[in-house]
Amino acid sequence: MNAPEKAPKKKLRVALFSGNYNYVMDGPVRALNMLVAYLERQGHEVLVFAPTSRKPAFQHSGTLVSVPSVAFPGKRSEYRLGLGLRGGLKRRLKEFSPDIIHIAAPDYTGKSALGYAGKNNIPAVASFHTRFDTYPRYYKMSWLEKHLTNYMRRFYARCEHVYAPSHSMVDELRADEIGRDIRLWTRGVDGALFNPGKRDVGWRRANGIADSDVLVAFVGRLVLEKGIDIFADAFKRAQAKNSSLKALIVGDGPERQAFAELLPGAVFAGYLQGEDLARAYASSDMFFNPSITETFGNVTLEAMASGLPSIGAAAAGSKSLIEDGVTGFVADPCAKGFAEKISFLASDAELRRQLGATARQRSERYCWDAILAELVKHYYEAIENFALSEQKENASRASVRPHVA
Repeated sequence: MNAPEKAPKKKLRVALFSGNYNYVMDGPVRALNMLVAYLERQGHEVLVFAPTSRKPAFQHSGTLVSVPSVAFPGKRSEYRLGLGLRGGLKRRLKEFSPDIIHIAAPDYTGKSALGYAGKNNIPAVASFHTRFDTYPRYYKMSWLEKHLTNYMRRFYARCEHVYAPSHSMVDELRADEIGRDIRLWTRGVDGALFNPGKRDVGWRRANGIADSDVLVAFVGRLVLEKGIDIFADAFKRAQAKNSSLKALIVGDGPERQAFAELLPGAVFAGYLQGEDLARAYASSDMFFNPSITETFGNVTLEAMASGLPSIGAAAAGSKSLIEDGVTGFVADPCAKGFAEKISFLASDAELRRQLGATARQRSERYCWDAILAELVKHYYEAIENFALSEQKENASRASVRPHVA
């Protein structure tokens, strides 16, 4: 006798809250847009709440509801601070009647979404994208870091699940007691777009890069917390020993001018995407990401898929992707340590080839659809566990009510 087939799970209504969804392209935004597109392909409904700008960086996935916002002060004015859920937004959310609320940033809007979830008995989950609490150390406000970490502990403790993008970040959050139930939501990469076959010698030559040059690539937002000062220092130390080293900087941001002054001989390609970005990766010889604020490192995974050996910090994001001595090297986040790894790789073309080939193979494990399907399973578990907790709490309340004769 055949076992009865399980009834298909109901399609979900997911409300997603993010501090940025389409006005600046970065790793977290790319992951969130991939998630929304996947959910809709699977028949789920999604409503995204996020600040918007007059000039979005790209065409976003799904339905985006604009959250009133103000620009961050100073050099970071490209980012916006959402002003939370108010009348019309609350009505829109109530009409949507979500099964689950997913919060992608612990900002003011995320906090108000968490409050709404609590008041309306809706399970809330959160994805952890950046160690925001480490940012103050780059802006001469280190005293603020411990207070932000404490705030994050309180915030994520109220979520059913916290989704971290790497095993090392899961361990780090557990050690810092950020989140009660921390689960893995890793990232994927488009191996057809990012691959070694996109290498273009003509493009290198057009950018003043000789065939004998060893090109070290950086890809990311040009902001202090990406470690651009350490990149420049480490690169110049290595270049002093090996004049064939050249730097390629892909990206834009408020620190571009300062970065260019630190690396006057570097090629600054600006913001690239799609085929142009894939060509820049594949036309390089190694990838160097000194950041310690990354929780995963999408750019490192793209570099791996492009067949590059990578050098990264011995911190959560890079440690989860780079196998030391196998696909690249990790080092203590200091200029001297990084410079030694750059010099070592620059001196051995065959080692770069071997590490890059292995990196390409490792990158093939990161399939977007399989990764996102796993996240949806977590959604269902969060909803089921939340319902069970509610039943137990209601039963407990009923058992302590005084008996009326």
